[in-house]
Amino acid sequence: MPGMSDPNAPRTVVHLLRHGEVHNPDRILYGRLPNYHLSALGRQMALLAATHLADHDVTHVISSPLERARETAAPVAEMHRLPVSLDERAIEAANVFEGLPVAGGKGLLKHPNLLVKAWNPFRPSWGEPYVELAARMKAAIDDARDLARGHEAVIVSHQAPIWTVRCAYEGRRFLHDPRKRECTLASLTSLTWVGDDLLSVSYSEPAASLLPQAQPGAGA
Repeated sequence: MPGMSDPNAPRTVVHLLRHGEVHNPDRILYGRLPNYHLSALGRQMALLAATHLADHDVTHVISSPLERARETAAPVAEMHRLPVSLDERAIEAANVFEGLPVAGGKGLLKHPNLLVKAWNPFRPSWGEPYVELAARMKAAIDDARDLARGHEAVIVSHQAPIWTVRCAYEGRRFLHDPRKRECTLASLTSLTWVGDDLLSVSYSEPAASLLPQAQPGAGA
């Protein structure tokens, strides 16, 4: 198996791109619900991310099937003249609060019957287990790496899947404060392999200049 000690081992990068801002004036925790699209600001964020990647050796663009992710993937694919492949494994995490006006945690106290779902942050009890979330994202990343071996691939996904799989690669505990995730809108978490050895995990924010304009509840 080739590794970092092999000077001929190919270098492969998989970029995990979080989607841009979503139009969500009612602060719905939209999760996997359909018809949540990028806002005008979100489209600008997607363009900045695509421009950041324009001179990279991207050979595959993969997206969560949700609209906001596909719309973020579109300018990346257009700049590289590539199709966008959909991968269900990159979809947002399942969440029992989906459809409620509780984005960002605000408004949850108005639904006391659901508070019992928040009793175990280790699992978490309100949604898809972190272990399963990390496993499906790793499987999607492994396939993207195989497709783009020696080049670069982009997977457009969502904050929870990206942060959780990053924790898995870096050996961090899954238990965390979601408000402190290093995964802003249209950010890139980039995984670099030499052969089959993970060399580094890096992070960048191509849309940092637009983040102060983002509306609360426009993430996920």
